[in-house]
Amino acid sequence: MVHETPYVTAPPTVEHTRPAAAATLLALMHAQGEVERLSEREQLLSSLLVSVNAVLWAVDWESRRVLYVSPAYERVFGRSAGLLLADHREWRNSIHPEDLDYAEHSLHRVLEHGAVEDREYRIITADGQIRWLSDKCYINQQAEPGEPVIVVGMAEDITEKKQLELELHRLATTDALTQSSNRRHFFECANQAFDSACAQGAPLAFLLLDIDDFKDVNDTYGHLEGDQVLRRIAESGRGVLRRGDLFGRIGGEEFAAVLPGCAPEMALQVAERLGKEIQQLTFSYDGQDFNVTISQGLANLSEEDSTLDSLFARADAAMYEAKRLGKNRVVAG
Repeated sequence: MVHETPYVTAPPTVEHTRPAAAATLLALMHAQGEVERLSEREQLLSSLLVSVNAVLWAVDWESRRVLYVSPAYERVFGRSAGLLLADHREWRNSIHPEDLDYAEHSLHRVLEHGAVEDREYRIITADGQIRWLSDKCYINQQAEPGEPVIVVGMAEDITEKKQLELELHRLATTDALTQSSNRRHFFECANQAFDSACAQGAPLAFLLLDIDDFKDVNDTYGHLEGDQVLRRIAESGRGVLRRGDLFGRIGGEEFAAVLPGCAPEMALQVAERLGKEIQQLTFSYDGQDFNVTISQGLANLSEEDSTLDSLFARADAAMYEAKRLGKNRVVAG
């Protein structure tokens, strides 16, 4: 009988084990390197998110659950990010009441368009500050059918930019001396009011007023005192007129008002009250008191008025008639 010797694998020698150990070591070193690189990337991303002033956010649209909000949220909103992550209504509660409907409705447009990039609204911070935000939002296009719709966005604090815009608008539309509308802005708004009144068949009154003998005021008391007269008359005009009325300085000592929705009888009462208010103003120069009066021309919208210019022309003619009749009065044309 032939005895077969079973095959026995020889134990690995040092030479055999060295390549395997080296490969394992290299694999471990590579894995560790990848972990370190990922960690570095996470730290870099975290540092970037901390330094970015814009608020980055992500919301599960179906559940309205806030999935993520960047660290800038607490700086911009002045509120706890933890509270927002726990309850999405924290965002709603921070919006200025006058902008709430717009902010919510504009957010819903993202479902129709996939992106909404023109949202601007105000928020109220925890300490009562009002800030303007430009908030852009997008739908996550990577979502597969049946997966949750994720809306991501970026809200940027544009308060300084908005304040600059408002200041530039104020400077462009306001008379520097009296803080009333300047001529250009007044007539822009007046034409809009005229078109609206014609379209709705609503009443509209145009009131033109001129300071009587204003040249004498400047010659007697000086231009600084004349400027004070102009400022005080503008204050009286803004005080007497109703909310929604337009008032502006359209010339040196000439002011105008447009009264939307004001019937002729009421417009005449407003003009007479304004005249009395201004007549009661007292000015003092070098121990001497003096008063001023105004002459006013009033024109009410009629079917013959095809443009604001015709209404203005009738008010202008009526004002000169008031001057001719002795000043300090209202004439309706």
